[in-house]
Amino acid sequence: MDGRRHVYGPVPSRRLGFSLGVDIIPFKTCTLDCTYCQLGSTRKTVCRRGSWFPPGEILAQVKEAVESGQKIDVITFSGSGEPTLNRDIGRIIRAIKKMTRIPVVVLTNGTLLTRKEVRRDLADADIVVPSLDAVSGNLFRRVNRPNRALDPEKIIDGLARFREGFRGEIWLEIMLIRGVNDSPAHIKALRAAADRIRPERIQLNTVVRPPADVEAKPLSPGAMGKIRDALGPRAEIIASFEKRKQAPAAGDFETALLTAVGRRPMTAEDISLSLGRHRDEVLKALSSLRGRRKVRKAVYEGKTYFARARG
Repeated sequence: MDGRRHVYGPVPSRRLGFSLGVDIIPFKTCTLDCTYCQLGSTRKTVCRRGSWFPPGEILAQVKEAVESGQKIDVITFSGSGEPTLNRDIGRIIRAIKKMTRIPVVVLTNGTLLTRKEVRRDLADADIVVPSLDAVSGNLFRRVNRPNRALDPEKIIDGLARFREGFRGEIWLEIMLIRGVNDSPAHIKALRAAADRIRPERIQLNTVVRPPADVEAKPLSPGAMGKIRDALGPRAEIIASFEKRKQAPAAGDFETALLTAVGRRPMTAEDISLSLGRHRDEVLKALSSLRGRRKVRKAVYEGKTYFARARG
């Protein structure tokens, strides 16, 4: 083992409850370089799948977390990049399903579902949440800054093919950026694409954490509501997290905190909810970690977020 933590949280998710994150990708290994990404820019996009970490190592950490006594509503593949780039993901999902009855969720940008083997790898998940932010090639390049090999029409076709054989639920996520992909014409095109994909839910999101591109701005609640209505009855706006008490995380608190903020920027309240620790204790730890330059602070839309310092 290399000492890497592949499991983080459970983090408070606005749509999934307490979500145990499973990260099986090296940092910022992705097919896209989305303007709104909370992890920053992707230096070089990739489409080639790889096997970076021993599946047994990942599964041992999942088992430890499941048996920890903390509240876990779902086990979610997410984190440092595009999880379907790991060619072991199907094997890992199947092993988790044998380990526990906790639902398995995969957050994916959907770009590799054009491939039969990737569709097969995700077949045993309970919920797959693919993103689709742009239908036209021009908007796709502007919002998602994709690898040159990717084409939005083929991605939509891949999602539709996945729907045909998938027995679980598909929640299609659309990230909306003010003045970029929120025009009535584009929303109409997104609805047509969603009609082809036939997801159980269409989940609307906007920029809520510090983005890779500072020009990526959020939509107002009113604008989000109008787009929800235009997309039809399956569409919903991702709501705020329903606060519930969490059991304190086992092990070293600072290590757990660094692991959590290393995967996504979090507010002090997010960290408190995730790790089951009082907010004052969280702020004291953050102050210490900032003093040692292990954590950095960012303010976005009036909220203060903390992320792991890199480099």
